[in-house]
Amino acid sequence: MSKPAWHPTASLQALKARAELYQQIRQFFASRNVLEVDTPTLSHGTVTDVHLDAFSCEFNHSSSGKPETLYLQTSPEFALKRLLSAYKTCIYQLGKAYRHEGQGRWHNPEFTMLEWYRVGFDHHTLMQEVSDLFKAVLDVPDTETLSYQQVFLQYLSLDPLTAKTAEIAAVFNRCNIDLSDDYPIDRDGMLQLLFSYEIEPKIGQQMPCFIYGYPASQAALAQLNEQDPRTADRFEVYYKGAELANGFHELQNAEEQRKRFEQDNRLRNTFRLPSKPIDEHFLAALESGLPACAGVALGVDRLLMIKLDAQHIEDVLAFPVARA
Repeated sequence: MSKPAWHPTASLQALKARAELYQQIRQFFASRNVLEVDTPTLSHGTVTDVHLDAFSCEFNHSSSGKPETLYLQTSPEFALKRLLSAYKTCIYQLGKAYRHEGQGRWHNPEFTMLEWYRVGFDHHTLMQEVSDLFKAVLDVPDTETLSYQQVFLQYLSLDPLTAKTAEIAAVFNRCNIDLSDDYPIDRDGMLQLLFSYEIEPKIGQQMPCFIYGYPASQAALAQLNEQDPRTADRFEVYYKGAELANGFHELQNAEEQRKRFEQDNRLRNTFRLPSKPIDEHFLAALESGLPACAGVALGVDRLLMIKLDAQHIEDVLAFPVARA
């Protein structure tokens, strides 16, 4: 018998498990002297990433006397880095984030994100801390770490760092990935879809799997690797079919970051998507001096799904978007 529309989709046991998980996370960071902070979910700036879309709303009571467009944040990253630039201390936030995407098994447009930054860490040190967190809250015995290049060679016999666009397209077409006629696709888009459809289902089934060394063109907010500048100091984590976390050895150069944002907007225009306003407060904070650090964002609802062996995100949410 289906539940009435007013009723929560998560069981009381799932709500209790969520409360316990929050407590475990806070204890984990308290034991490591990482400060919990709170930042706004509404902002004047937003992400420029072609693959992310933010909710927007009109604010009609601005001190400027004019209506303003504000954005619900897809992650607290920009605000957290402003705090890092000001106070140079390790911080984390456990709270809501929003992405204007369709709901599905692993995603609700409003979701809970854990994001933290460790001063003095690089991405490899942070991967170890993420592994420690998994061992604490999921009771997994171990994790594995593989490079982006390694898994493409292993599963598709394709080197993503050297292959020409035509070679990638040939593998892409051979895999019969179904796209709508108006879906914008480029070299990175083909690589990302190949990873999603052909590699992701095969990794991280027995233990969490860290993938690092993404192509430099997918660097986002990460530094380029000093030993191999074809790659970025970025990692993602996969476990039991879910992408759980995305982390960076953080870019500190404000000028380079602005160039990447502007390149994102040019790419958006190419794909007939609207440009997004660049967060000038964030860039000013980088200019003032972001400390050397690494940071990671982790999907808490997905983590809870795995902890409870839940089959759908609605099983761990009180009220998903359809019932909100």
